[in-house]
Amino acid sequence: MSNFEHYRDLIFVLTQKEIKVRYKNTVLGYLWSITNPLAFAFVFFIAFKIIMRIQMEDYALFLIAGLFPWQWFANSMNASPMVFLGNASLVKKVNFPRNIIPFTMVLQDMIHFVLSIPVIVLFMFIYHKSPALIWIYGIPLLLCIQFLMTYGLSLIVSSVNLFFRDLERVTSIFMMLLFYFTPIIYPETMIPDKYKHWVYLNPVSALMISWKNLFLNGSLEMSSLLLSLGYSLLALFAGYMVFGRLSRRFAEVL
Repeated sequence: MSNFEHYRDLIFVLTQKEIKVRYKNTVLGYLWSITNPLAFAFVFFIAFKIIMRIQMEDYALFLIAGLFPWQWFANSMNASPMVFLGNASLVKKVNFPRNIIPFTMVLQDMIHFVLSIPVIVLFMFIYHKSPALIWIYGIPLLLCIQFLMTYGLSLIVSSVNLFFRDLERVTSIFMMLLFYFTPIIYPETMIPDKYKHWVYLNPVSALMISWKNLFLNGSLEMSSLLLSLGYSLLALFAGYMVFGRLSRRFAEVL
């Protein structure tokens, strides 16, 4: 068996294990993967549309289109600090590329996001909209970009956390702050012009804006795509650099 086939089978087995563990002893199963973003969408809709009366059409759909891809990113990043710690027996005893572990974690979160897209379609029909043909290549393109970015950042966080255990709490706080600095519950058009350039220093902003443009408008802006791709490749490169430097000492600290 070639190395490619071996690693492919290993990724399949580990991803299957992660999904089984995630829903072990749960009754609702798949529904839990969509409950969290739907609950947040409900809270934000009440707070901003009903109480604060934000002037925006189809605000519930706008929230759903941003919260579902964000959940994938947030779930993977919040789980990253414990990825190697939670698989310590594999890391110490089995000889295989350790970077496959965060890879499968991000992959199974991506699968859950893909399975949640029908919910977005349902909300589109409620608001008298329909999927666009651009989804055929737009969704796979954004999936690849987000996967690379999330995987690269997960490699950094999961590797460094073995040597600096406080990173788990730092990551949780950082993700909460990043959520509010990313145009998810508000459109980027609401940001004052003098601050807009700061938004795009956030590596997730252009990606989340691209998802919303794809779902809501059936369009993709080349500038946002290229910026997202640039951040993704940078995150992937940094992730492999950090992982490569630290992975030799994993067994010592586990």
